[in-house]
Amino acid sequence: MKSIKQILKKGYGPSSSHTLGPNRAATLFRQRTPEAARYRVTLYGSLAATGKGHRTDRAIANGLAPAEVEIVWRPDIVKPFHTNGMFYEALDSNGSVLDSWTIYSIGGGLLANETWSEEGETIYELSHISDILKYIEKEGLTFWEYVEQHEDSDIWDYLQDIWQTMQHTVERGLGNEGVIEGGLHLRRKARQYYVRASSYKPSLQSRCLVIAYALATSECNAIGDTVVTAPTCGSSGVLPAVLYHLKKNHGFSDPEILRALATSALFANVIKTNASISGAEVGCQGEVGSACVMAAVAANQLFGGSPQQIEYAAEMAMEHNLGLTCDPMCGLVQIPCIERNAMAALRALDINLYAMMSDGKHIISFDKVVETMKKTGHDLPSLYKETAMGGLALLTEE
Repeated sequence: MKSIKQILKKGYGPSSSHTLGPNRAATLFRQRTPEAARYRVTLYGSLAATGKGHRTDRAIANGLAPAEVEIVWRPDIVKPFHTNGMFYEALDSNGSVLDSWTIYSIGGGLLANETWSEEGETIYELSHISDILKYIEKEGLTFWEYVEQHEDSDIWDYLQDIWQTMQHTVERGLGNEGVIEGGLHLRRKARQYYVRASSYKPSLQSRCLVIAYALATSECNAIGDTVVTAPTCGSSGVLPAVLYHLKKNHGFSDPEILRALATSALFANVIKTNASISGAEVGCQGEVGSACVMAAVAANQLFGGSPQQIEYAAEMAMEHNLGLTCDPMCGLVQIPCIERNAMAALRALDINLYAMMSDGKHIISFDKVVETMKKTGHDLPSLYKETAMGGLALLTEE
């Protein structure tokens, strides 16, 4: 497996696959072809189907600025390597092609094609949780210590920066009000929910605050603000909501939270390696489902869960998100995405409780449920995988 830094990255929303990846691809191609007078970019498959709602055209234009950019939308063509395909052409003043590049946004803002991948070198020799469990039990380690063994020495500084960004995003989101642009006339609710939470008794108040925290980050993501992929922009509200809640309401320290971040990213890394975190490839089970895994794992570790209980929490979080479709209305990362982040955050905390009450023993392993998620995602019809052509995406505001 690659570094967990590929799981947790800072960037702007609303979609890691549709904004982060295309923007970075555009920037790389611009650097490669500085002599170009203008550019033509053809978008394929899911990237074209929801690209306007996801601001893909703006992300590409920003990456190729100040040159003129023509976007060609081809949702009818799905490339075999990945559904999020892009074909960049650099043109001279006469319209002749100077250079071209086919590249794919494969999830979490990462780029790859048939001959190249930016994921970096493999630093984890084990890529299944069952194998990692055996190793750490033999060595007397925890999951986060396993991460520490394999990452560069700057990993804790990196995670500290990630955690600070998560907190700033939550706090910024809690202060925002107004309508989210895009045409659905959806109002921001984080601030409202945060204020209303104060009127509830403590037992309910904490859950209401988790909802507010998740909405805060997801609403920031929807307007293209800075978020942390966890593991994607579309699912970026889940993990920060749970961690922010556990810091503010349960007093967990930053060092404890950084260790929980490391463990959560390890589990997401296993998902990414053996299945997918791309909604365009496997549906929202790969995004919000994976985010729920990360949050459940982080919470369980913070509350003292054993490695077996942590693995059980991860398994339940993915198992009970199997088949989750990606069908955003109007191709916007708003409905059902924002609300879905809040529900996944609550579910992650409930899963933590269930796992903590157990002895960690269960029948279906995390690795098996990840394998099942991959098969389920491939069996889902394409219209339920970030194409805005099925499910809730067919509904319009009445």
